[in-house]
Amino acid sequence: MAAVAVLLVIWCATSLNWTWLASEKYHSLILRGIWTTCWLLVVTMVLGMLLAIPLGLAQAAGPWWLAMPARAFCGLVRGTPLLLQLWLLYYGLGSLFPSIPWIRESDLWPILRQAWPYAVLALTLSVAGYEGEVMRGAFKGVPHGQLEAAKAMGMPRFTIFRRIWLPQAIQRVLPTLGGETVLTLKATPLVATITVVDIYAVSSRIRQDTFVVYEPLLLLAVVYMAIAGLIVLLFRWLENRVPQKTA
Repeated sequence: MAAVAVLLVIWCATSLNWTWLASEKYHSLILRGIWTTCWLLVVTMVLGMLLAIPLGLAQAAGPWWLAMPARAFCGLVRGTPLLLQLWLLYYGLGSLFPSIPWIRESDLWPILRQAWPYAVLALTLSVAGYEGEVMRGAFKGVPHGQLEAAKAMGMPRFTIFRRIWLPQAIQRVLPTLGGETVLTLKATPLVATITVVDIYAVSSRIRQDTFVVYEPLLLLAVVYMAIAGLIVLLFRWLENRVPQKTA
């Protein structure tokens, strides 16, 4: 198997056209695309998890008037394609804002005119919808006796949540969160449809400029595999570290 992989790499290096890769113009474009993809992934995963925690908590232990909207939100996000959500936000909100005078005259208008905030919003809501459901299961998986014992000791509710409930839920959700991060990485090329210049958009531009097809796609595959590999290593490290801190 290793010999086949080596032969394949040698064939790709010697038989395909990689001369365009020597151009400094493409170096900056590729680095910019990789940075955009990584930054988009980090921002949306962090914001998505910050939304997923209250969504999961509301479904696991909240009153019905909080649980029902949270459940409806997760169902809506999980039940519709991410591309559709992205276009609804970009072409919907993006078309609505210009008709509201105070938004056009505000300091936020230069930001809202760009595609970036809509890409962040769509991916964040997607992560929140999926991880909110996962967090619901994680909160319910925490042994109820521990919570009752903490209440019996007079521990405040927020302290119980911060020191007992949330750390154990995070510990349980880490393997799933790693997989969700890789899936979100593979969903980031969708933002190219609303003109965000990520690494996928850079690959498309190189194909259009050089008229070579396979080489930019192979480079794209290598970049995504490298980022996904780093994500897997990061979460395996976290899975080994978090139990030591929460024990």
